[in-house]
Amino acid sequence: MNLEAQLDKVLYRFDELHALLSAGDATSFAKLSKELSDLEPVAQAVKALRKARADMAEAEAMMADPDMKDLAAEEYYALKETLPVLEREVQLMLLPKDEADEKNAILEVRAGTGGEEAALFAAELFRMYERYASTRGWRFEVMDVNETGIGGMKEASATITGRGVFARLKFESGVHRVQRVPATESGGRIHTSAATVAVLPEAEEVDIQLDDKDLRFDVYRSQGSGGQSVNTTDSAVRVTHIPTGLAVACQQEKSQHKNKATALKLLRSRLYEMEREAKDAARAANRKNQVGSGDRSERIRTYNFPQGRVTDHRINLTLYKIDEVMNGTAVDEVVEALIAADQAERLAEMVE
Repeated sequence: MNLEAQLDKVLYRFDELHALLSAGDATSFAKLSKELSDLEPVAQAVKALRKARADMAEAEAMMADPDMKDLAAEEYYALKETLPVLEREVQLMLLPKDEADEKNAILEVRAGTGGEEAALFAAELFRMYERYASTRGWRFEVMDVNETGIGGMKEASATITGRGVFARLKFESGVHRVQRVPATESGGRIHTSAATVAVLPEAEEVDIQLDDKDLRFDVYRSQGSGGQSVNTTDSAVRVTHIPTGLAVACQQEKSQHKNKATALKLLRSRLYEMEREAKDAARAANRKNQVGSGDRSERIRTYNFPQGRVTDHRINLTLYKIDEVMNGTAVDEVVEALIAADQAERLAEMVE
């Protein structure tokens, strides 16, 4: 469907919704009102675009009148400059929405190849996202952490709550690689290690229904890094979803009840993400997907400390701001570039 046909469809549906609501069908009033509310800004943008086009054509015609030429030309060229902005605004509004974009997110970071250095880098990434969440005014709540004892993390997870969290973080899933001289390296050689990041939309109970007969619960003693933090009771919980074999464990809390609730929340979100991936598989197969699939095995970014640079390989973006990225203040520059690249690709598909 070309752009003009899409614009006609928006205005037709907008008028149709007004007529349906005027008819007073109480059974579907709430649903129709919600659709109208969502569609109204799009319809208004379409009307503004078409009015600008009409005004531009009228100004062009008036330029033939010697008495009106200068004034008409001023209006014509002003509209000519505004028109592409209005067209892009409308096109962005017409892009299909990801239903998960407005959801909160669950962040999972795991140490990959590289031993203790990978665990230290995983901890730094986890703190980077915590600082970034703070700059956005989001709430960052640690769900589970498996520490190495010298500042590293084998794995860690957190719930990030706020407006549009998943929309901004969903492109962070994948392998993050670090290149630097480890503190334990006496020869000054640069080592390469990696950590894996997964960002999942937080699923509500209405999104994923869990049947008790499909779940197996195991309790065990928490494994800490030593000292007083190690639990002396069987409070850690592992829950296995029998139909898929997916297993989730949590040991962060001293309460078995709280660990169970956290594990179920994480399991529900992973199952929800599996469903989303299955639905998107056919579409993704027909799409280049410039920004990436969110595959956790895909290397997406390199943090090179000796050169002070961060490079996102999917969009060939390099920032020489490694300190600002790691402290969370420059993460938005990467996020905005990824969102823009995704929008550009989807806009290209729309006009094909």
